[in-house]
This record gives sequence, C-alpha cells and structure tokens, in this order.
Amino acid sequence: MVKEYGGIDSKFRYVILASLRAKELLRGAKPKIKSKSKNLIRVAQEEVKSGIIDYKFIKPDQDTSPEKEDGIFIGEKLVQEIAREEFEMATETKAGKKKPEKSKKKS
Repeated sequence: MVKEYGGIDSKFRYVILASLRAKELLRGAKPKIKSKSKNLIRVAQEEVKSGIIDYKFIKPDQDTSPEKEDGIFIGEKLVQEIAREEFEMATETKAGKKKPEKSKKKS
C-alpha cells in the first residue's frame, strides 16, 4: 500500500502533498520531471509518487494550543444571540404584543 503512494506513509499525506505541489505548478512553477501528461495535477501526482517532492513534519507548539481551563467555546456568541432573541420574543408576548398568527390550511 505504501508503494502506491510513492513511499509516503499515508494516502492522506499523499493527497495533501500532491495538491500543494499542483498549486505550485498551476501558479507557474516548473515541473521537476518530464511527463506524458499535460495536466499539471497529474504531473504533481507523478512527482510525489516518484519521491522528488521533499517534505518534513512540523511539530505544533505546545504554548499555542488552547487548554481546557481556557473555556473556549466557539459557538458561545451564537448561543448568546439565540438566547437574547428568545428572551425578546418571550417579553414581547408577555407585554401584550400580538403573537404571529399561523397560516391555516384549507382542506
């Protein structure tokens, strides 16, 4: 299975490398191999399979990752907006404002 992807340990890593190389080629970089294909995406795939494209793993910094204590909740602002809207709707109906009427279906 590893041979199918040019010695790369994962098909996902192969796809990422090939797509990054294809973007370089599409922006004007010169191909590193001669290929029968004129399609630059195919050329990028062939380059990655042949092992010409170098890559390295970069370990993430431990200092930049959020901790559990930070209490980060991405949807917090959205939840607050929904709660505010529900509160406003509830106070409007209690204040005597007219509730929106539901449309009646004719049978």
